[in-house]
Amino acid sequence: MSALSSGSGLAPQLVPSPPKTRGFLHIERHGCGPNALYVVTYHRLDAQGARPKPALAESAHSLIELLERIGVDFRVTEVRGALEDILRLGSANIPDLWLTDDEMVEKGLVENG
Repeated sequence: MSALSSGSGLAPQLVPSPPKTRGFLHIERHGCGPNALYVVTYHRLDAQGARPKPALAESAHSLIELLERIGVDFRVTEVRGALEDILRLGSANIPDLWLTDDEMVEKGLVENG
């Protein structure tokens, strides 16, 4: 019969989370009504790293799905205001979006490689 000791002598190693980069989303509407297209581009404020890769949403519904996938919080006042500006003015920025390099690649917001 073997007994396991409760104190293995190994301290748990905490893996630091990758650094997140501050940036913003710029959204442009092309066209109007149900035929409108939306181009979403993530801009890093540190201006280093991979180049932004615009993402295309082919309808307002697919724009909302894209923003949800990116992790935009629709409860934030600035986000709701930006969505109103897109409808009214044709473009807007969603500020203060923090993503890691891996998250930017995973979400298709930067050129890979």
